[in-house]
Order: sequence, then C-alpha cells, then structure tokens
Amino acid sequence: MIGTSGVTLRFGKRTLFEDVNIKFTKGNCYGVIGANGAGKSTFLKILSGQIEPSEGEVFISPNERIGILKQNHYEYDDVKVLDAVIRGNTRLYDIMKEKEALYSKEDFNEEDGIKAGHLEAEFEALNGWMAESDAEKLLNGLGIETKYHDKYVKELTGPQKVKVLLAQALFGNPDILLLDEPTNNLDIDAISWLEEFLIEYENTVIVVSHDRHFLNKVCTHIVDIDYNKIKLYVGNYDFWYESSQLALKQMKEANKKKEEKIKELEDFIRRFSANASKSKQATSRKKTLEKIVLDEIVPSTRKYPFIEFKPEVESGKEILDVDNISLNIDGVQVLKNISFKVLKGDKIALVGSNSIAKTALFKVIMGITKQDKGKITFGKTIKPSYLPQDNEEFFKSDKSIVKWLADEYNINDETIIRSFLGRMLFSGEESLKKVNVLSGGEKARCMLSRCMLEKPNFILLDEPTNHLDLESITALNNGLIRSTAEMIFVSHDHQFIETIANRIIEITDNGVIDRRMTYDEYLEKVKNEK
Repeated sequence: MIGTSGVTLRFGKRTLFEDVNIKFTKGNCYGVIGANGAGKSTFLKILSGQIEPSEGEVFISPNERIGILKQNHYEYDDVKVLDAVIRGNTRLYDIMKEKEALYSKEDFNEEDGIKAGHLEAEFEALNGWMAESDAEKLLNGLGIETKYHDKYVKELTGPQKVKVLLAQALFGNPDILLLDEPTNNLDIDAISWLEEFLIEYENTVIVVSHDRHFLNKVCTHIVDIDYNKIKLYVGNYDFWYESSQLALKQMKEANKKKEEKIKELEDFIRRFSANASKSKQATSRKKTLEKIVLDEIVPSTRKYPFIEFKPEVESGKEILDVDNISLNIDGVQVLKNISFKVLKGDKIALVGSNSIAKTALFKVIMGITKQDKGKITFGKTIKPSYLPQDNEEFFKSDKSIVKWLADEYNINDETIIRSFLGRMLFSGEESLKKVNVLSGGEKARCMLSRCMLEKPNFILLDEPTNHLDLESITALNNGLIRSTAEMIFVSHDHQFIETIANRIIEITDNGVIDRRMTYDEYLEKVKNEK
C-alpha cells in the first residue's frame, strides 16, 4: 500500500495541489488524469520520492518495492538489454554482481564463504534463479526478440528502448508500479500485451496515460487532478467521465430549481411585505429564502479546443493512387510493392509493426522523399494537408504564434488569427508566445491550426495524438469523425482508430493487406488467423 497524508506542493507562489489525502491499495489500478500542467507526472514523482512535497508525507507499507518507468532513454545505453531489465530490481542486481565479484576472487576465504552463503539465501528469496528467464519473458512479450537480449541498449531503436525501460519497471513483480505514459511509442501488439499484463497484475498500479481505451481496459479507479485538488473515483475512464458529467448536470438542474424558488419567494416578499395581513407569511418566506444556498459549480480547468476540418472544395471521385511503391533507406528496404487506391469517403488507418515504413510512405505521398520505384497520382480536385510526426523544423524561428500563422497564410488581419487561435486555446498573451519555446502539446495544437487553415479535402496524419492531452485528443477525434475529407492516419490510440477508420491497411514487408472494416473487426480477424 502507498498513500499520501496532507501532501501539498508549491512552486513559488503557485500551488500545484494541496492537502492531498489518498490511499492506493493492492489489487487495484489507478489512472491519473488531468489537464496538461495539472501535475500528473509530478504527483508520480512525489510518490516515488523523486520530489519532496512542500507539506505532508508519502507513506508506504514496510518492505514494499516500487517499480518506476524511467523516462531517460539513454540512461542504459552502455548496458546489455537483459541486464538493463534485471536492474529493475536493484537489490537483486547488486547481489548478482556481488556474487560474481566474490566467486572470481583468487584468495577466496572462509569469511567470503559466509558472505556468499548469506548472498545466496537472499538471492533465492528474491527468485534470482529465475531472473534471466523472467526478464526474457517480459522482453519477448513486449516484442523484443531474443536476438536483441545480449546486445547493448544503444544498439536498439527508440521504440525498442522504451520497451526495455518498461520491462525494467515490470521486472521482479514490484509491490507498487508507477507508470508515466507507458503506451507512448509502443506498437499495437505491445500495448495489447501490456493491457493483459496489468489486468492480471495482483499488486498496486498507478498510471498516467492519455490513451482512453487503455485507461478503460486496465483501470479500476480514476484519480482526477483538477483545481489543485486530487479526487479518487471508482471505475474506469468512461465511467468517471459519464458520472462527472451527470453530477454536473444534476447540480445545474438543482440550482435551476433553487433559482426558480428564490424568484418565487422574492416576488411574494416584494408584493406582500407592506400588507399587514400577509406580513407574517412574507417574514416566513424571507427566512426560507435565507436558507436556500446554491451549489457552487466550479468550472473545470479542462479546456477543449475547437477542431473542425472543413474542405474548401469537395473532393472528386479520384483521390489518390499509390502504385507499386518501393523505397530503400541506407541500404535497408523500407517499402516494397505498396499499392492501393483511396476512394471517396475513405478514412484509412495505416497499421503495421514498422513505424519507419509508415512515416516513409507519408513522405513519399507528399513528395518529401523520392521513391525508388512506383508512382503517386493525386486526383485533380485534391488539396492535401500533411501533419508529420516530427514537427521540430516548423518551430525554429522566434516569431510569435500569431505572426507564425499569419505569415504562413499571408493573412494581414491579426483579429482573424487571434480569434482562430482562441478556439485552439491560445487566448490573450498565450498567442504572443514565441514558437521556438512552445511545449510539445502547444506545438501539436499549432500544427493542427495550420492544417485546418489549409482547408484540405485530403488529410495525412502521422501520430496526431502525440503530446496532446485527453481533452485535445477528444476534440481531434470528434473533429475527424465529423470531417467529410478523406484521410490516411497512423495512431496507437485504439479508441481513436476504432471511432474514425472505416478501412485498415496493414503495411507488411512484401506489400499491403487491405481490409474494409473497423479496427476491432480487423483485430479480431488477425487474432483468428494466428
């Protein structure tokens, strides 16, 4: 068990949260949610002891071990993959190294023998004989094949490193698991494996995630950070959302009835307070009026941007023809014989284990990368817009957001730009921030703004939910559902794909597998084919 007693955290005059009293118990999975900047990751760092609270304390049951998903992907570059995972249980790893050093001594003596005996006993108690086997199971489950286990972490790709760090956090069955965005950069199979792992996990899990499907699948409770308070709710994300909306609706309806009663009493008092025969009744009504208290409805800190993709021109029958595209990058074949046609009304999700291939295909379609073979043909009416996964090149100037967008589209009326940015949550001084100092979430909203102003009838989106909070993801999700534009997109967000896509195209090593169906139907079909 882990919990907090009176925890408050301040940064100067700003209070992030105060007087937090919460208890996390064994067998439950707690999803931590809140707007960007609410303090979700910071709260996990307080629980893990990486940050000291301004007031209060964190309490943990004696002898319980915490597993933490680390965020520095380069920390273990000079460590072998298997060793990096086993380091998740620091004490076990230290014992293994102590034993190794002790048994390699040339002058091994009686004192060393006694020490070795103690180490062996502790090693067995920590299930040390199964350490390598357990680490291998975790790595294989997350999609890191055995051939990589003896390599150094620096030899792996970025997504593979993420999986190693996740395996490290899960290793050794920790009593408390603290996971900050564990599904980031994971492929669909790895996310599915992690979901099943956490559902079966018998200890305490506390997780921050923007993946709504993931939160719904694994969470037994929701921890909501809003207005400097942290509240605990029973149920998954959808249950929290529906119940919170219902509670707000009921409170508003109750207030409306109270307001009607107040008006009725005020009218009576005003009409009859000067009437001697009615004065007692008026006095009684006044006392009743004084007892009516409206419920305080505090608006949430959560804000939803307004995201709408309205094509300037509707697309014709011919959208896009991708004909036999092949591409090598640095001698490695990334795309081979990729062919498909985009048809009217298509909302296509690109899937497949090779994220490099999907990004490369987008760049070939947009003419950023020249293919080795094949042809790309757009319909004559098509006006495409591309939202890349890596957007850093767009934000190297020191222009304000207003100036950045105005120059991009040659719009001289600042009022138009400011009005548009206000809907994207850049109001007032926010719209004057320089683009080279924006956060990941702010850059993502700028790129979405740019895409909307282009008024495309065909959209390509490469991991568009990256860096967005739950509210922005929901707004984007709904905006793409409503849009009449054809689209191809890549995402690891299950709910995002399921609610938008009507066609799934899987990129394989030898071409594509094209299925006109929903994402859940696709997953079921793939499962049955295995």
